[in-house]
Amino acid sequence: MPQDKGIKVLLVDDEPNILQFLEMGLKNEGYQVRTANDGAEGLSVFRDFCPHIVILDVMMPQLDGFEVCRRMKQIQPVAVIMLTAKEEPEDRVRGLTIGADDYMPKPFSFEELLARIHARIRNQFPNLLEEVAAGPFRIDDRRKEIRMNNQPLELSPTEYDLLRLLLLENGYVLSKSVILDRVWGYDFGGEENIVEVYIRSLREKIGDREHQRIRTIRGAGYRMDLA
Repeated sequence: MPQDKGIKVLLVDDEPNILQFLEMGLKNEGYQVRTANDGAEGLSVFRDFCPHIVILDVMMPQLDGFEVCRRMKQIQPVAVIMLTAKEEPEDRVRGLTIGADDYMPKPFSFEELLARIHARIRNQFPNLLEEVAAGPFRIDDRRKEIRMNNQPLELSPTEYDLLRLLLLENGYVLSKSVILDRVWGYDFGGEENIVEVYIRSLREKIGDREHQRIRTIRGAGYRMDLA
């Protein structure tokens, strides 16, 4: 995903299912994501990846989340959100005392985690909340605006969400069902053909009469090509 100011998130947890779920969800939201299965690996990836946000499990073998958090905070400025299966007040106090910026008990909703990530970015890395660049396009989520060659496109809210998705997934084929889930929502009860209608409208608005930007991949879906 080409961008001027990419927000990087490191996930550190010894539960593979949680790592996979969060990695997929955060990548879908446009974040650059790396993962680690334990504290030692987390520190190694941290030094190489230099993330802005770390989602850090407390209960891990060898190096626990408290110690990992303490060491990360000594290396560079970073926002740490700690996850725990416990709801003990003393654990929360300990985590915040050593520098954790937020604390979430398991189980948690992905939407709540996103909200907390956004809060940390606003508070600690406000310079990152600018624009995402993708070829001739600029995505400004604050203004809900996409510009092409510095000219704002006249888009409906659904067209904005669809074009944003295609741009962030540049080079990847997205099926109609995936687009419906990501743009219209999992509970959408309409027909898949609505995707074709909106793709046609976007092509007109970005001057893609030859279908060179938004390509139809027969039997598979659509792919944005910015190369």
